[in-house]
Amino acid sequence: MSKVINLAGTLRAVSPYIRTEDEAIEVAKALANEIRTESNRHDRQSILSHHTPERVAQSGILGISVPTEYGGADISNPFLAEVVALLSEVDSSIGQIPQNHFHILEVLRLAGSEEQKRSFFARALAGDHFANAFAEKSIEAAGAITTRLVPDGVGYRISGQKYYSTSALFADWIAIIAQDPEDRTVMAIVPRQTEGLDIVADRAGFGQKTTAGCTVIIDNIYVSADSIIAHDRALQQSSTLGSLGQLLHAAVDLGVARAAFADMLDFVGTRSRGNPSIDAESTYANPLAIAKTGSVAIKIEAAAALVERAGRKVDVAQVSPSIPAASDASVAVAAAKILTAEAALEAANTLCELAGRSATDEALNLDRHWHNAGNHPVDDPVHWYHAVGDFHLNGKIPDTNLQF
Repeated sequence: MSKVINLAGTLRAVSPYIRTEDEAIEVAKALANEIRTESNRHDRQSILSHHTPERVAQSGILGISVPTEYGGADISNPFLAEVVALLSEVDSSIGQIPQNHFHILEVLRLAGSEEQKRSFFARALAGDHFANAFAEKSIEAAGAITTRLVPDGVGYRISGQKYYSTSALFADWIAIIAQDPEDRTVMAIVPRQTEGLDIVADRAGFGQKTTAGCTVIIDNIYVSADSIIAHDRALQQSSTLGSLGQLLHAAVDLGVARAAFADMLDFVGTRSRGNPSIDAESTYANPLAIAKTGSVAIKIEAAAALVERAGRKVDVAQVSPSIPAASDASVAVAAAKILTAEAALEAANTLCELAGRSATDEALNLDRHWHNAGNHPVDDPVHWYHAVGDFHLNGKIPDTNLQF
């Protein structure tokens, strides 16, 4: 049953400032350890807890991508991806919270005015969480937008309905994608407490159970003109918006792969029984199991290396924007996205294959890895082999969108 969440303001202390990339990794590891125990229970019981997202906000992680000129650490993208992967390894739902948040901050970096950057980057550094209200259910095509801005005095009104709004339930700010009166795509950033904005916790899919993927109901809300960002500017041919967003999606899948592999090693090493027919006293002595384990380990290592390499290419495209640099980054990220999704599914399947019947006990909740590995990649379907091949074989530059 759907549950409408009443929106109410909260007060929090300003989050600590993270100064370096190494510090960001250490904070992410510490945070992951804090939430490790409760995350499994929350997933098993489908508990949408405000406590864990609040810990993410209080850690200082939500400000690590803010550019240095606005007071942030502006950590490089390989480190940013590793932060997301570390959180996703513990709970891929929690890893997806900063993924969406960093994507919105990248729109702000690429297309926001100086006043907007100073204001919203300061909020991110203080620990405020930005969530998306992007997707609509459309019979036309994925990405079609019917939500529109209607002029009202010096500002605008917006009405519409958004779906799959990851972590909107926990956010301080909601970024709404709409069309302006000139049919340009814009992003309106509004406080979650805005009158006429309701968030319905109605997600019913398998996997990613605690992302708080919600329906956002926008009922004639008022938006000031200075809260409107020209989203179209962030999607120019030299843009890194799509590649950064997909790099962080790849990092979520990398975390899922690592988590499934770690649980497989633990279960097989401590609980699985042997196979008398091949004279193996335990699964970890089974030559086939050993070979399969090695195969998955190599794929995860390769996926991690591709994520790091792709992150470096996104760095280059951000520092020195150009169409060739952006294209190079997009193709590298597409390759990383494909391999991380495959690694996550293979690791989850191998867990089921090697751990055996006893691993299916619901109390263990090991099937969450398979569900997460199957669920998360469908946010942006992995159908990019053709784009990578077309680029290398025919020199076709990927079209600029939120996936490239």
